Amino acid sequence: MGRQPITLDDHQRSEVETLAALLNQEQIADYFGIARNTFRAICERDPEVLEHYKRGKAKAIAHVAHGLLQKARAGCTTSSIFYLKTQAGWQETSGIEHSGETSVTHKGQATDALAKLLDQIAERKQRIGVEAPDSTT
Repeated sequence: MGRQPITLDDHQRSEVETLAALLNQEQIADYFGIARNTFRAICERDPEVLEHYKRGKAKAIAHVAHGLLQKARAGCTTSSIFYLKTQAGWQETSGIEHSGETSVTHKGQATDALAKLLDQIAERKQRIGVEAPDSTT
């Protein structure tokens, strides 16, 4: 006979919502003294627990976002920039300007050196009796 699945009572479900504002799922599992996989299984089995977890996370995010927006409205440049980057798609761009010459004079030399190395490898393989793999298969 299998072990009874672990469930959370109503009080623990409410606690999940409060804890989710501060902790991730692994930490909540540790708080309840259960395995992390067990907490994930509870969330899958009991939609109410998952709902409490998501609501707790959303409330915390909303609270922090509200504070950030208040600071941005009060003139905090850093808060304004962060808000616009995360919510309005702002990006910092940087351009790289190269003022030197852009010729590729050594390309032929590199190709020649590579061909020479490949020839040397083929010679060594032939000397020690290693056959090249059949390229048709």
